[in-house]
Amino acid sequence: MNTDLQDYSHKRLNILTGEWVLVSPFRANRPWQGQNEEVSDEKRPVYDEDCYLCAGNTRINGEQNPKYKDVFVFTNDFAALQKESNPFISKDGLLEAQGEQGICKVICFSPDHSKSLADMLPVEIGKVVSAWRREFKELGERTEINYVQIFENKGAVMGCSNPHPHGQIWSQSSLPNEVIKKDQHQLSYFKKNNSTILGDYLAQELVHKERIVFENHFFVVLIPFWAIWPFEAMIVPKTAQKDILELSSLEITLFAEAIAVLTKAYDKLFNCSFPYSSGIHQAPTNGANNDHWHWHMSFYPPLLRSATVKKFMVGYEMFGSPQRDITAEAAAIQLKSLID
Repeated sequence: MNTDLQDYSHKRLNILTGEWVLVSPFRANRPWQGQNEEVSDEKRPVYDEDCYLCAGNTRINGEQNPKYKDVFVFTNDFAALQKESNPFISKDGLLEAQGEQGICKVICFSPDHSKSLADMLPVEIGKVVSAWRREFKELGERTEINYVQIFENKGAVMGCSNPHPHGQIWSQSSLPNEVIKKDQHQLSYFKKNNSTILGDYLAQELVHKERIVFENHFFVVLIPFWAIWPFEAMIVPKTAQKDILELSSLEITLFAEAIAVLTKAYDKLFNCSFPYSSGIHQAPTNGANNDHWHWHMSFYPPLLRSATVKKFMVGYEMFGSPQRDITAEAAAIQLKSLID
């Protein structure tokens, strides 16, 4: 680009949603006298008898977990969606409500209570990916399910209610808001160019390299040009695929490697177990032609300048648009320097 974006306030376009983010690089070193998060240096045990997710323990609903050895998936005991929901539509003038049904599951990544993805070997993460694929296929084949959202909230600061390494899978009858936006923008671009917008974006990033953190034969880990969170990252396959079911066995291994590399770099950044929300956006399971989709995994970590200072989405960001201080390019340099 012609202008040095490191010196001026500017806004950047998120090509997947059509939304803008304000970037203010000169604010990165402003003094901070606000809230500091507590960082626990407590070492978690391999097994916690009080943990509802540990192997062999009894959950709050009275069901006992099996003595699982790697990955364990079960239906969420406190699901946000009901499997047998009433498909009603209620309208009263401007007031409208619709029934929404779905199935929510919990996926334990490991029986080891002390671990996170950053502590796991790529072969162990590969088993998690395989479980994601199985659940995506089984849930997506149900006629009432049109979208399957795989995600993880890591860390208490991200609202995680249990430190045991786990994620969630919510499947539902309609498309969530973020997915609708991404679906529309990817479809519009595909109709005009006969190629995926993420594929063409990735080709440009591979030329510039300044926001790329890591790459292997099939995946790129990068800080997106339009990143909102300080060290937000994306894992994108180099070849357009609609969903993770298209991954070969080798590509599963390479995806696991990319996750391992990124999460380990995160933990090194501020010498802490780095909190984040991560999720995979992939094609809806609605039976439509979704060739415009290029699946990707996003990580949204809140920490800004240390293990105790996080970014808050408040004020202007609630009433105007997202804003960030550190540029995507500066964040990429920091993360890339931490990869062995």
